[in-house]
Amino acid sequence: MVILDVTIVTVALPSIGRDLHYSATGLQWVVNAYVLTFAGFLLLGGRAADLFGQRRVYLSGMALFTVASLAGGIATDSAWLTAARAVQGIAGAVLSPATLTIIITTFSADRRARALGIWSAVAGAGGAAGSILGGVLTSELSWRWVLFVNIPIGVAAIGATLAWLPESRDRAVRGVAARLDVGGAVTVTAGLGTLIYAIIGTDTHPWGSARTLSVLGAAAVLLAAFAIIELRLTRTPLMPFRLFRSRSLSGANLVMFLVGAAFFSMWYFLSLYLQDVLGDSAAKTGLAFLPMGVTIMIGSQASARILPRVGVRPLLQAGTLLAAGGFAWLSTISPHASYWTHVFGPGCLIALALGLLFTPLAAAATAGVAVSEAGLASGVLNTARQIGGSLGLAVLATIATDRTRAALAGGRPVLSQAAALNDGFSRAFEVATALILAAFATSFVVPAIRARTAPASGARPKNDDAKTDADAGKSVT
Repeated sequence: MVILDVTIVTVALPSIGRDLHYSATGLQWVVNAYVLTFAGFLLLGGRAADLFGQRRVYLSGMALFTVASLAGGIATDSAWLTAARAVQGIAGAVLSPATLTIIITTFSADRRARALGIWSAVAGAGGAAGSILGGVLTSELSWRWVLFVNIPIGVAAIGATLAWLPESRDRAVRGVAARLDVGGAVTVTAGLGTLIYAIIGTDTHPWGSARTLSVLGAAAVLLAAFAIIELRLTRTPLMPFRLFRSRSLSGANLVMFLVGAAFFSMWYFLSLYLQDVLGDSAAKTGLAFLPMGVTIMIGSQASARILPRVGVRPLLQAGTLLAAGGFAWLSTISPHASYWTHVFGPGCLIALALGLLFTPLAAAATAGVAVSEAGLASGVLNTARQIGGSLGLAVLATIATDRTRAALAGGRPVLSQAAALNDGFSRAFEVATALILAAFATSFVVPAIRARTAPASGARPKNDDAKTDADAGKSVT
């Protein structure tokens, strides 16, 4: 359900925009409100499950997610829906780590691998099914049902939890260690949200205007407050900056940030392109995304098999180059383009690259930290992807809107709305190509992590960033 709500809404975006009168740049808040709060509270949600009990936190998150879905489904204006999506994101940040923690603590070692495999498969299926389900519900019923569909799922999950799931938590947590870094979560989410608001606001207020500068100043103050809280004011920081002393972790997070900034834009702009430029229905658009979801899973499986043979860096470079080629191909779209040559081909190429990138990025992020902090490092990596996606979508959507307006107001012959939108989307894909090329360049920062002979008993590896890929794979799990 958590993964589903990222993709299921994407196909419904044009219908939501028309019904609730979102602006061209404001429509991205349907996606960004969810993603941003999810990213800001993800690490806090994982900590809460350890402190207060997985069952209690899971029930709270599921109840909040269900109520927020109902609130979003009955929204009558854009502000209402945006607020509901933000609450959904907070609930998702509570649910996501709790589900994994429950599985790890419930199953013994001999059954845990199978349980984790099922958990991963369900998450992948949720992402792939979201586009199809979103298209069918939007076409046959209404966009509101992409949110209402969560209600029966949530009610059933709550009932099953009350009936079968035992409570468990870390009883050893006491005193200062039990404090949640709520201040860190609130300030980083508010700071990033304010920054995105400032970027979107440049649509009507130039960068040098007093309004934009004041909003950017507020964002800077909030993000500075987050840094002070993490460095000075809490014993249990949400994001321990000391982790970034590892070149492997720092490089992986920077690559993930850039990759997230580009990849989030693909689904958003392709949904608008297929429906508002090519005139496809929501159901047809959902089906158009299915091959890409399947290709991501193929790429992920291939990456897991290739990683032990070639190491992290070659996979990162191959994945980013494939993605750059795919985005460059997408930038050639036109109002009369063919789905098979201008969407299916580059879309699957980008999806394959995304699948190839996840495993080596997770391996690199966890290879440079202690095993006891592998979970935290993985959470930081996921946060980097979500934050990159939010900021990237804000920037690219603003660029696309500016390009569309310039095309309509230019000196060329009268341009149709569809053709002007096409110009904007094409420009966004060009910028996404540049972001992926920057990710390729950044991949050289990541150490060449390769499998090697294990050190003698009791010896320490000379370089903490150079763990074996086998060890990194354990950390990823």
